[in-house]
Amino acid sequence: MRRMWVGASVLALGLSGCTGVGSFRPNPNDEDPLYGAIPVVRAPSQTRCAGHGKSSVRAHCDDALYLGTEYTRRLSVGDEVCLEGGYGEEPGFACKARAAVIDTSPNQVKLEVRGAKPDSRWFNVEMRHAWYEEGALVDLYLAERGY
Repeated sequence: MRRMWVGASVLALGLSGCTGVGSFRPNPNDEDPLYGAIPVVRAPSQTRCAGHGKSSVRAHCDDALYLGTEYTRRLSVGDEVCLEGGYGEEPGFACKARAAVIDTSPNQVKLEVRGAKPDSRWFNVEMRHAWYEEGALVDLYLAERGY
């Protein structure tokens, strides 16, 4: 009986080694030629706050820039975010498009659109993946607050 258990353990270890555990990708279709490469949404070359110069709005924009940056940097796999109608807040009733964080890397967050209302610009791209640079998501945060 013990020999059978050891044999099953060796078989299980051997099979796990054949599946490429070291190269695990949460979404294996990312490099599928039928779907193409996953797009990367780049950050703008200049923050929205820089456009306000030395106006009275600049200090408030800088505060929002800080909050948006902190929120974005704390995102982790499994978190849900609102892509339209409240980025930076819990996705609630006002949220027109929800997404989930499915991967992270330095300066990037990979999102999958999970649900969008019919009046959302994300309605026809449900279940699609894209990498977003942190600055692109912070720009979204600022845009939704009117900066």
